[in-house]
Amino acid sequence: MTKDQTEEIVLYGISGSQGICIGKAYMVDREGVDVVERYYIGPENVKKEINRFKQAVNHARKELSGIIEDIPEDLRQHAYILETHFLLHKDKMLYGKTLELIENEQINAEWALRKASATAKSVFQNISDPYLQARAADIEHVTDRILRHLLGAEDVNISEITKRVVLVANNLSPAETSQIQLDRVMGFITDRGGKTSHTSIIARTLEIPAVLGLERATALIKNEDLIIVDGNEGIVIVNPAEETLQRYKELSQRYEAHKKEVIRRGDLPATSSDGESFRIMGNIELPEEVVAVKDHGGDGIGLFRTEFLYLSRDDFPEEQELFDQYREVVELMAPLPVTIRTLDINGDKEVSSMPTPEEANPALGLRAIRFCLKKPEIFKTQLRAIMRAAAHGYVRLLLPMISGADEVTETIRLLDEAAAELEEKEVEHRRDIEIGIMIEIPSAAVMADMLADLVDFFSIGTNDLVQYTLAIDRGNRHVAHLYNPLHPAVIRLIRHVVDAGRYRGKKTYMCGEMAADPINLPILLGLGIEELSMAPQSIPEIKNLIRRVKVSDVRKLMDTILQQPSEEDMQKVINDSFGDLLYEDIYSE
Repeated sequence: MTKDQTEEIVLYGISGSQGICIGKAYMVDREGVDVVERYYIGPENVKKEINRFKQAVNHARKELSGIIEDIPEDLRQHAYILETHFLLHKDKMLYGKTLELIENEQINAEWALRKASATAKSVFQNISDPYLQARAADIEHVTDRILRHLLGAEDVNISEITKRVVLVANNLSPAETSQIQLDRVMGFITDRGGKTSHTSIIARTLEIPAVLGLERATALIKNEDLIIVDGNEGIVIVNPAEETLQRYKELSQRYEAHKKEVIRRGDLPATSSDGESFRIMGNIELPEEVVAVKDHGGDGIGLFRTEFLYLSRDDFPEEQELFDQYREVVELMAPLPVTIRTLDINGDKEVSSMPTPEEANPALGLRAIRFCLKKPEIFKTQLRAIMRAAAHGYVRLLLPMISGADEVTETIRLLDEAAAELEEKEVEHRRDIEIGIMIEIPSAAVMADMLADLVDFFSIGTNDLVQYTLAIDRGNRHVAHLYNPLHPAVIRLIRHVVDAGRYRGKKTYMCGEMAADPINLPILLGLGIEELSMAPQSIPEIKNLIRRVKVSDVRKLMDTILQQPSEEDMQKVINDSFGDLLYEDIYSE
């Protein structure tokens, strides 16, 4: 190797957004806020330090407000992400706790903020739902913005980049990602972050390649290094050899052609090659995301998470506020179904107005349906809003974290009470809505035959079901690699649920991440799941794959698949039988 040559380096991370790009690295070198010193300020300086902190927060909010005003039109649907950050600047867990620490411990604002931030982040990190878990990153981004103003550190302005580049950063906040100019930034890679982060969501909306969680990218890559970002495989190649470069140029062209064709056919029905029909739905968190579901050919909303109106506030939302949000989604999707999941948070920790003792393991504690049944008036407020919205379209009610029959019967009792209250006030509503339960706890899966008599449908939440079945915390880097939706135990549990529902005339749907992965598709179709729900951007690809599969062939193979002792063996059977159909493989020569 000559002095001018450099060795090709391959880095493996997490796919944040699909696609392939090739370009020069642009290091997003944020002037450091990582190192913060702790020092004692003394009682005489407490007031001055509090004012210094408040001033930094006000500067940070003003800066973020300017970014929100300038957000590009194609990202306007995600302005809520930055507005959430705006609220977090004055959040009780962050802002209030920092002021309390400065006053009580007489420490500098930077250290107090770091301490408050660590506590707030731990709350989210202990939640099993990966979407809510990723909100810890939002607290970190807000903290960093305030710290920069406390320390007088400069921040990079991505909107001022003037050349075509690939961003390389330790982390990117949603505010920074929203400043990306598509004619200048081809893609980005980060040391940190994950698939469910708000940064990933924005990258997928922009439809630019992104690979996250690389850990060492900023240490290994220099400004102007040529890099390849493969967002499909979660791979980054630094200083590619000539043959690698040529291959990826061809792959990029193939991928873009394939993507255009799939999106063009997105409105076509998801009907298999032997004539079986399926519904492919979208998962959303906010009304603004309905547009993405419709644009990508979604057949309805399979999971409407309702937590956003409850987070980062000092009180619980009123019925009218909830109703207005739900009705907007229902009317936009009508006559297609909207599946509204009831509140699924650690109510004692997420809502500042209700402090209760900390739990050692929140993932197994007072959350979701358990919290709602413990606080029936809060729950009935949401149930009334949902029934009122049901008068404006097709609504299905979905109950999270059900572990047994008592929770279902108690919910139905509260639903009847809420309906009677609306009836008494002569408020327009519909009580006769379909009621479903999320199968995400093994006990519910085992009791599916009995639970089927109480509800209208099942919806499998694979994110939690896999974690609880395999006793794996996906947030724990030591065991995260063991998280495996195709573990034979998981597949057998799903089969039991589907069979139990079918025997009693009840359908089983799926709204977890497993639904969007092509390798899982033959098994899910073969098991008899008729509706899959996923991130809107995944809908066209899954519909396209269904049109290529012959379901009768999958069913013939199910006995063989279910006899496999490991995930690797199961994958091999699927790939050997359906690999050519599932993957219009841009990577094959």
